Amino acid sequence: MQCSPDHAAHRADNLRQRWYPHCLVCPHRCGVDRTVGETGICGTDDGIYVASAQLHFGEEKVLVGRGGSGTIFFSSCNLKCIFCQNYSISMCVQPDQVGRRLRSGDFAELVWRLRVQGAENINLVTPTHMGPAIFDEIRELRTGGMRLPVVYNCGGYESVEFLRSIEGLVDIYMPDVKFGSDRAGARFTTAEDYFSRCREAVREMHRQVGDLRTGPRGTAEKGLLVRHLVMPNNAADSLSVMDFISGEISPHTYINIMDQYHPAWHAHSSPGIGRRTTLTEHEEVHRYAESRGLYRFAD
Repeated sequence: MQCSPDHAAHRADNLRQRWYPHCLVCPHRCGVDRTVGETGICGTDDGIYVASAQLHFGEEKVLVGRGGSGTIFFSSCNLKCIFCQNYSISMCVQPDQVGRRLRSGDFAELVWRLRVQGAENINLVTPTHMGPAIFDEIRELRTGGMRLPVVYNCGGYESVEFLRSIEGLVDIYMPDVKFGSDRAGARFTTAEDYFSRCREAVREMHRQVGDLRTGPRGTAEKGLLVRHLVMPNNAADSLSVMDFISGEISPHTYINIMDQYHPAWHAHSSPGIGRRTTLTEHEEVHRYAESRGLYRFAD
């Protein structure tokens, strides 16, 4: 039977059908068929697994505003950082160990509930590996009139091709540029080419949304917000991250240079990162960022 033009367009726009049968959603390019339950490094099939959904007041002020950021935490991850501070959610082998698999209509209900509670935005925390399923839902919500800004809050190891496939559905990209070298990425994560791929991805994010813009109340509406967690003994090659952001993205980039590193998960197994970051280490990175022309720092 021949499909109608509308039906054919819907099928062409279906991200699940495009990305899951031979999964290339992230740079790991595992190639598994997630539609039949096969899993790659992230350990996730074609479902959406949510660990929690709530108003969050601990994010950057520009996201929190008055009502709080409507955060939806997804189970599992494609990076498996050995120092992960959210390891109870991200390190699960089976996503349903720490979250529930959403049924039809559940995602829309979560978003609606956060809107009613006063959320300033819908903050998708670690969406990368479930991106096709999530953004099929986001598209439907947008078609239905949902206008809250959508935040793509990720670890930075993203496929440029996938990011292009969701262009127009993300208002605020918030990558954590974790490391300034592939060497550091290979040491601490499952991604041997972390920085190379992250650089490509952040360039694409900035191309799509530009520098961060805020509304009349100072709340973020659209643009790029970069996070970077300073690690002890310059383990994350932080100065290289500042060079990249200032030189290849924009000196107007809104950036959060974070100082809350602590040795979680298996951090003690890796020499040099088994302690908290010192104030001096954090200030060194901050001063260097200023010397490179960066000035929009999150609070």
